[in-house]
Amino acid sequence: MPFRGERARLTALYTGLLLLAGALLTGVVYVLVQEGLYASISTAVTTAVPAHRLEQLPSARPTAFPTGMPTAAPASPAPASPGPSTGTGVVPREALAITRTLSDAAESAALDRLLTVSVTVFVCYAVLSVALAWWTAGRVLRPIAVITDTARRLSGENLHERIALDGPPGELKRLADTFDGMLGRMERLVSAQQRFAANAAHELRTPLAVQRAAAEIGLAGEPSAERVARMRSKLIEVADTSERIIEGLLLLAASEQGLKERRPVALDDLAQQTAAALADEAADRGVHIAVRALPLTVQGDPVLLERLLHNLVANAVRHNVPRGHVEVRTGPDTGIEVTNTGPVVPPDTVPLLFEPFRRLHERTHTPGEGAGLGLSIVDAVARAHGARATATANAEGGGLTVRVEF
Repeated sequence: MPFRGERARLTALYTGLLLLAGALLTGVVYVLVQEGLYASISTAVTTAVPAHRLEQLPSARPTAFPTGMPTAAPASPAPASPGPSTGTGVVPREALAITRTLSDAAESAALDRLLTVSVTVFVCYAVLSVALAWWTAGRVLRPIAVITDTARRLSGENLHERIALDGPPGELKRLADTFDGMLGRMERLVSAQQRFAANAAHELRTPLAVQRAAAEIGLAGEPSAERVARMRSKLIEVADTSERIIEGLLLLAASEQGLKERRPVALDDLAQQTAAALADEAADRGVHIAVRALPLTVQGDPVLLERLLHNLVANAVRHNVPRGHVEVRTGPDTGIEVTNTGPVVPPDTVPLLFEPFRRLHERTHTPGEGAGLGLSIVDAVARAHGARATATANAEGGGLTVRVEF
């Protein structure tokens, strides 16, 4: 209903304020005019028609008053005056009566006219106030209507729309800009979730297809013991891959939900332990790990922080070159920094590596290949701890430098 919304309430408020101001102004003007009107008229009449001229006029006598005009009481003979009045002496009673009568009549007529004009103007002012208040309320609420219409139109398919309110800076302009910012974040989140769901479905479908093919081919005909052993090894390998993917997805979801507990965690000790745990794998790949850990303690979840460091160092080891190296550094100024040698990474692809299932190269399904969740888990754990994860392509020697700044 158009007369039951915020616009109607604002119109009523604006109209009430305008009418109150108009009524007060009209009342003050009427009272002020009434207070000084009689004195002004009396002075004007006395100045315009002096008393000695009133005495000379036939109408100055009491019997000459028109019908309906009040007459003064007969006056007793007055003592002789020094001479005709010039306006500075004593004014005869007949002259005073005429002046008072004329002043009263002029005052009454002027006040009646003033009241009539004031009421007429006030009525016109009231009608104009209602129209002006309705138009003003509509102008004030127009941005809210634009925001409401945009919100009604939004769905998963048109999150790219924005309000883009064109107006001067103010509360409603900031509200519209905040809404546009929220739409941008929602669009990025929905797009990321859609890509994540599609990639997760693809990544999980591949191991299932491999398992089915291995079972169908391996069990076709009369399988030999060697064939069964090879199929068993393949199924275990595929199951391990599926388990790593599911574990990574669960860890990513847990990181996105935030922290359930916080306690002091010494990241320098954790970096030493992680490097020691991956030393054998690094040796098999011909990669050297160097740790330069300065004391660094943060408040957080030790399990998630251990997974963050493990993913950083493991990625640095696995995406490396023979006789390459990995350097792990911690400290109050650097946070966590992991640098490795490896393939040259195009700078424009570096930000994409933090998205789930993103890899520098297409997946080859070789043993030990990751699921593409390492850096996305690092980014989620960092954000859960109020930190920021960034990566930079190394100009010399290839590889990446990943920093987590707390």
